[in-house]
Amino acid sequence: MVEEIWLVDDDRGVRYVLAEALRDAGLAVREFSEVASVRAALQEARPALLLTDVRMPGEDGLGLLGELQAQGIGPVIVMSAYTDVATTAAAYRAGAVDYLAKPFDLDQAVTAVQRALADVPARHAPAIEVALPSHALLGDSAPMREVFRLIGRVAASDLNVLITGETGTGKELVARALHDESARRGKPFVALNTAAIPSELLESELFGHEAGAFTGAVRRVAGRFEQAEGGTLFLDEIGDMPLALQTRLLRVLAGGEFYRVGGRELIRGNVRIVAATHQDLATRVAAGQFRADLMHRLDVVRIELPSLRTRRSDIPLLAQHFLAAAAQQLKLAPKRFSRAALKLVAQRDYPGNVRELENLCRRLAVIAAGSEILPGDLGASAKVASGGEWTDALRDWAVTALADGEADIHARAREALDQTLLQAALLAHEGHRQNAAQALGVGRNTLTRKLGASRSRRH
Repeated sequence: MVEEIWLVDDDRGVRYVLAEALRDAGLAVREFSEVASVRAALQEARPALLLTDVRMPGEDGLGLLGELQAQGIGPVIVMSAYTDVATTAAAYRAGAVDYLAKPFDLDQAVTAVQRALADVPARHAPAIEVALPSHALLGDSAPMREVFRLIGRVAASDLNVLITGETGTGKELVARALHDESARRGKPFVALNTAAIPSELLESELFGHEAGAFTGAVRRVAGRFEQAEGGTLFLDEIGDMPLALQTRLLRVLAGGEFYRVGGRELIRGNVRIVAATHQDLATRVAAGQFRADLMHRLDVVRIELPSLRTRRSDIPLLAQHFLAAAAQQLKLAPKRFSRAALKLVAQRDYPGNVRELENLCRRLAVIAAGSEILPGDLGASAKVASGGEWTDALRDWAVTALADGEADIHARAREALDQTLLQAALLAHEGHRQNAAQALGVGRNTLTRKLGASRSRRH
């Protein structure tokens, strides 16, 4: 028995055009105009996939979706001209695998159906826990191998370390690795971004304060130095620390002793300092914005992190790690990159470095509709949906096709353009060929000939 796609929509024009497009793609389609008819048909058969409109006379598509989900019937793709947040979110909460906003591109709809059908085995397979590294400090490029070598040599010592590199390169990950591989691993690792704390509060954050030290100080509070006792204190963006506080920090590094704000008790600490900055400290010293003696205290060993553009060979490894990690953290079905999509990911620029790549992968884990991430998921479809230039999507497709060495790109692009325009016109005019041809500015015979040529090629 041939598995069928069930299409539920009270609009006869939408049913006709979409059903024809699905049949042209080699799929069997059964059409319904109301939910009651679907419910009756379920007594005797089950669809391979169901496409349903949301708002229809009588019962709506979301109610049907809830019933199918409870019975384990699916996948279900929801269609609607109402793309408000509440409707879209309700559809996904009820178990929809995709959401098509009307009016939609017919090729996009067919692709969504094919993708959902291909994902059926993955959705029904038992979840497999993938062992992930405890951090994303990954890479096999020469610059990263040098970073790993330095971490290995320095971690066991108690030397202060200065980590430099552009924003988003993973400086805190290096600091954590230094702590985890040291004899201090059983003690606290405490991090403080000195640029994120107002200068008037930073001293108290670092050294703590006594009750009554200032307005609002109703009790004694331990600072980060005390919290990190015996362990590691990571001071991020150290280059932005105010000069007055640099002097206090220098005294602590020189003598290992400090006072809480408003306190008289001398506190001796045993803390390893790891500092980080994206700025050139030597330049700030020359400009009188950073103390030279403090820089030398911090810069006993320097680890310079490479930007992502200087280690592009690591991008595929990082991208696949971030995608798997996002799926586990967000409790989503696992996804994978197609070969073409991964190639595009590696070719993109990442001014925000590893952090920007991680954010991209987390976004794809949530937004990409299928279990396999395709080139269109990387932004082309979003540009089209938001009213961006359609040529951007065409350019992305061409780049991918050329990268994969595909043939007849020009002819395929022209055919796709013709078919997209024809299908959009038919959808807009409820399948009426004469009106669709007039809207496009072509003759009815031309439209019929192109549609017939398309079907003969598909079959």
